[in-house]
Amino acid sequence: MTEQAGRVDEPQARGPRVVVGVDGSAGARAALRFAIEDAVRRDAPVEAVISHTPPEAWMDFDAVGGFRYDEAEAAAVERAETFIAEVLREVPEPHPVIHVTAVLGSAADALIRESGGADLLVVGSRGHGGFSSMLLGSTSMQCVLHASCPVTVVHSPESHHERLHLRRRTGGERVRARRRRFRSAAADFTGP
Repeated sequence: MTEQAGRVDEPQARGPRVVVGVDGSAGARAALRFAIEDAVRRDAPVEAVISHTPPEAWMDFDAVGGFRYDEAEAAAVERAETFIAEVLREVPEPHPVIHVTAVLGSAADALIRESGGADLLVVGSRGHGGFSSMLLGSTSMQCVLHASCPVTVVHSPESHHERLHLRRRTGGERVRARRRRFRSAAADFTGP
């Protein structure tokens, strides 16, 4: 884990709980829905973890003093609470108790750290990364490999549709190209 994630205060909820990563993506929306429904079944609280990083300018020595960690954390908590409120409108009652934890640093490091003592860690299959055809993003892969509790990776309907669309669009062209190559190679083959 990074040094930044190690300095985070103790989370609001300890003991049996469902930890979920929220970043505002479609994958996080699906993961939060799953976590809420699972927490109701378990009669456990949900700990929603959002990570934030300082702006790139923080590496400049002149800009270090200008970054306000408490304001950035409050903004991250506000984004998470707004996102959670949107998702709660979609999920039928009853709702579990939900705690929001904002962490400075990498999302993967924060989720792995918060998974200690949790009943379940829930992550979306992909967040805001740029490789839409991948089945798992880097954060979900790190959580699956290193979390200290069971991990559920939830695929959003949007990501499934996007992968299917990409596969159909490019897969058909590849299959036709392979057939042409095979036919031309078979025609050239005279055999022994």
